[in-house]
Amino acid sequence: MAPIAETPTIDRAAVLLVEDMPALARLYIETLSKVGIAVDHAETGAEALAALAQGRYATVLLDLNLPDMNGMDILQHIRDQQIPVAPIVITAHGSVNTAVDAMRLGAFDFLVKPFPGDRLTVTVRNTLERMRLQREVDAWREDLGRDRYYGFIGRSPTMQAVYRIIDSAAASKATVFITGESGTGKELCAEAIHRRSPRRDQPFIALNCGAIPRDLMESEIFGHVKGAFTGAVADREGAAVRADGGTLFLDEICELPPELQTKLLRFLQTGQVTAVGGSRDRKVDLRIVCATNRDPAEEVRRGRFREDLYYRLLVIPVTLPPLREREDDVLLIARQFLHDYAAEEGKTFGDFDIEVAEDLQRYAWPGNVRQLQNVVRNIVVLHDGGRVSRAMLPSPVRSLIPAAQPSRPIELPPPMPSGATSPVRPLWMVEKETIEAAITACDGHVPRAAALLGISASTIYRKRLNWEAEGHD
Repeated sequence: MAPIAETPTIDRAAVLLVEDMPALARLYIETLSKVGIAVDHAETGAEALAALAQGRYATVLLDLNLPDMNGMDILQHIRDQQIPVAPIVITAHGSVNTAVDAMRLGAFDFLVKPFPGDRLTVTVRNTLERMRLQREVDAWREDLGRDRYYGFIGRSPTMQAVYRIIDSAAASKATVFITGESGTGKELCAEAIHRRSPRRDQPFIALNCGAIPRDLMESEIFGHVKGAFTGAVADREGAAVRADGGTLFLDEICELPPELQTKLLRFLQTGQVTAVGGSRDRKVDLRIVCATNRDPAEEVRRGRFREDLYYRLLVIPVTLPPLREREDDVLLIARQFLHDYAAEEGKTFGDFDIEVAEDLQRYAWPGNVRQLQNVVRNIVVLHDGGRVSRAMLPSPVRSLIPAAQPSRPIELPPPMPSGATSPVRPLWMVEKETIEAAITACDGHVPRAAALLGISASTIYRKRLNWEAEGHD
């Protein structure tokens, strides 16, 4: 196989020409090179198969009559091996049947010898453009279509943004600062960063700074030597040493006492650990990921968290959205929990009734994913059946879904003078008309209407309930 000197290419896509006649091969190569398309040439089917195995070509110009095999066999090989290449078949024996057979095997286009140079150029350009667009679509589908990601469940745009940050940050050693309400999955995020990183085979050590007594915190992080304090009967490695080579996750970082914040700052600057009661420093190589459910900037303003430590930690911020802002993720997560817990408990649940699905979507979930998880587990443990009915919802959730209330009189302003009209209408009326018009335009599909309006589906459900309760239906 003779590679042609590389020239500026369209999207840097490479073309493999499979042609056993040298004169024709030179003609095709010269024609395509003039428009900046680089071509590699294979004279036999065996050379073509070896070249295709490299997986670097966007398209292949394939003569069907080769000295060692039929071009159809190469098409079949491309299809069987799912090689991402768009074949263009070239033959001097064109017929409708041959074209149909080639297209059935995955050929993108069909050229019958002899053909003009501009026909070749246009065909190859179109094929390369198609492959470029296909790569973009595949990339977007992979990036935006993920509904599972290292333990996370969710396909909403806000979660896709979180996945992209983790993808970008994982390979670095830079400190990650995760914020979000309780129950949004901060430790899951830290684990995803670790599992996505080159440190994935090294330790992941998690430490909850809010669950450790104040006087033991330093020892838990940095370790201690025998006799350092009452009860220290032996040397003990801290979390920082156990995480050497891997990731140290400090959850609820804002709970650290001020004196320990100073020591943590020194550790971040030097990378050296000094055990409590010890005199020797130990160098460690680890990545710090921290999290809090508080507003760290507010903690700094109130003097409860060191400003220099805050900015030392705030290299890559990740904000996990509350469940109420994740649109249709609620049902996706709930159904996964239902499936898992039903299998675990030996129950027959398969899905939620329609009204229950609507209830779950409109509920605000102040406890986020953790609360949803507990609600579904409660249902599965205490009930059984093919579908979850509204009667099975635990009282905290069921009681917070308001029932329709009787209409009550609305106090109207004094009537306008005869013949006069007011240019101002109540805000709820304008809002209701806009939302209902969007739902009608979307054939009753509330999530689609919500997306067009730039709000979440749960917002629409809550507003509808409020209008009903206030007699605005």
